[in-house]
Amino acid sequence: MMVKETHCTVTDLLPNAQYEFWVTATNTTAISPASEKALYVTVPSRPVIKQRSCASCPEAALIRWDSGNTNPVDSYTVEIREGVTYVVAVPSCQCVIQLQTGRHYLVCVRAVNVGGPSERSEVITVSTTGTFFYLLEETAHPCLSISEDGFTIFYGDEELPIINVCVDRCVAILGDLIPVRGQLYWEVEVEDVTEYRIGVAYEDTERNSYLGATNTSWCMRHILSPSRHKYEFLHNGWSPDLRITVNPVRIGVALDYEKGTLSFYNVNLEQHLHTFYCNFRNYVHPCFSLDNPGALTVHNGIEAPGYTFI
Repeated sequence: MMVKETHCTVTDLLPNAQYEFWVTATNTTAISPASEKALYVTVPSRPVIKQRSCASCPEAALIRWDSGNTNPVDSYTVEIREGVTYVVAVPSCQCVIQLQTGRHYLVCVRAVNVGGPSERSEVITVSTTGTFFYLLEETAHPCLSISEDGFTIFYGDEELPIINVCVDRCVAILGDLIPVRGQLYWEVEVEDVTEYRIGVAYEDTERNSYLGATNTSWCMRHILSPSRHKYEFLHNGWSPDLRITVNPVRIGVALDYEKGTLSFYNVNLEQHLHTFYCNFRNYVHPCFSLDNPGALTVHNGIEAPGYTFI
């Protein structure tokens, strides 16, 4: 680059890249020896928050993002604003942040290297008013379709795109729950004509087994028979003998890691249906399964009703 001044601006450099610069002086006689070389590292590109992969609960949030850089960066800073701004430094592309219950936070991320911080990512809003998660589409059975907002599960609707993942027998999908050992709550809207299973399972649960059939999953099952609607609460293939007289159309699921309980409720009646008592050895995922054509709609981000965690 030829310039007449004693300074210049170099443009079109790659982000998060190292460059060497040196200078020579030229007159009518000759070109001078090169100056000492200077090393310069450009700042990184701004990260991209993966909002569909983020999750939250009343006391924490899980934030995930893509680096946006080809070369590794040194670290990231997560900026959380709710009245005041505080910053958390992390080494990888995700972090769990402890937050206050019932608040709405603005969150963004920067990538950092020796050259300095990147521009801020797009700002997202994180709420701690309830438990919030997305469905893991990569875990879906090939027969299932997922609505565009990611919260309604269809079986047998050809108008919606099919997610092509091989699962042998259990027509199911998992949700990505935040890994926090607290109290978590969500609701599922169901149809009377649909046979379904709703519950939780460990990540290592075999995908070719039905929910509730092994000791790694727990579920509420609805079965249609010629004479009545039958409900089972299955774990390791066994269910207590219970009779539910009013068919629930909206089911509340309350998971309490500290007490080791998983409870189901008829939300419209505020009626307790059943509670599993178990010491969870690890974090579990919400599970949703359809045993015949129909649909389920997951509602999350809901504050747990007062009758659930007593």
